[in-house]
Amino acid sequence: MVRRLSLGLLGAVALGLAVAPCVAQKKERIAVADPDKAKADPDFAVQGEYEGEVTVPDGKTIKLGVQLVAQGNGKFAGKGYPGGLPGAGWDGQKPMVGTAARDGGKVVIKAEEAEVIGEVVDGVLTFKGRATGTLKKVERKGKTLGEEPPAGAVVLFGKEGDEKNWEGGKLVELSDGKFLGVGCKSEQKFGAFKAHIEFRTPWMPNSTGQGRGNSGVYLQDRYELQVLDSFGLSGENNECGGFYTAHKPLVNMCLPPLAWQTYDIEFTPAKFDESGKKTADAKATVLHNGVKVHDGVTFKGPLPGGQKEEPTPGPFQFQNHGDPVVYRNVWVVEAK
Repeated sequence: MVRRLSLGLLGAVALGLAVAPCVAQKKERIAVADPDKAKADPDFAVQGEYEGEVTVPDGKTIKLGVQLVAQGNGKFAGKGYPGGLPGAGWDGQKPMVGTAARDGGKVVIKAEEAEVIGEVVDGVLTFKGRATGTLKKVERKGKTLGEEPPAGAVVLFGKEGDEKNWEGGKLVELSDGKFLGVGCKSEQKFGAFKAHIEFRTPWMPNSTGQGRGNSGVYLQDRYELQVLDSFGLSGENNECGGFYTAHKPLVNMCLPPLAWQTYDIEFTPAKFDESGKKTADAKATVLHNGVKVHDGVTFKGPLPGGQKEEPTPGPFQFQNHGDPVVYRNVWVVEAK
């Protein structure tokens, strides 16, 4: 009880990020796939994840994770996670929500009465209100990021030239490499498999919801595992890590835009008898950035946009929703 009260004070006073009414304004669409170009926006250096310890009004010191989500023009949405960041200590309780804004060379956090209680400068978030302490910016990476394909794996994209493995495959050349673009289907089709896929959402601070870094990984071209810049959102079935309209992730593990992310997928296709009647649903287990977000979830049928279920293998599809999402290090181990 005491601890929750302390955290409540932290949320209301120390994080201070009081949610204010917002007036919808049309903003210019920004969609940057190249990290070097994104650095030109000063908000890019501020947005992201922070970890550290703070001392709350009752004298206790707690670990805290904070996510700052860029919303354009020096504005940010903020979430505070007692115990640490999602998938890294967060206690699962409702996060503290609020706002922050740029003020000169720093981003200032204010309470409702305009009292300055915290600021972000040079990658350090400092609380100066009734709760005190510092959090440092961190750049998390999935445990399997960059993992080499095992012997016998089918490499669908590992280097320039592998775009030929995809119908509609196009190479996207950026300052840090050449990657596979969206709007393509693998030439090879698969039944049961384990797959590793790395993807990166673009910098789109002025966009929201389904208009922000949208793509999708279709398994067998039937079941969509959503790709979206859902950093700092609640983690729904139409957000990153969710099976579109069917299953929400156990935890929102989406990293900030332009961070490389991983999907590690184990998939078992639907089963049919000799007459063509389905006898078992398809199922999947998914790790997003190394954290299990689906554990053997099943599908009653194809998801929106997916092809009809049949007793035949199917390709991967990387959906094109008009946003410059890119992919790399895509390989599959077929089940025997």
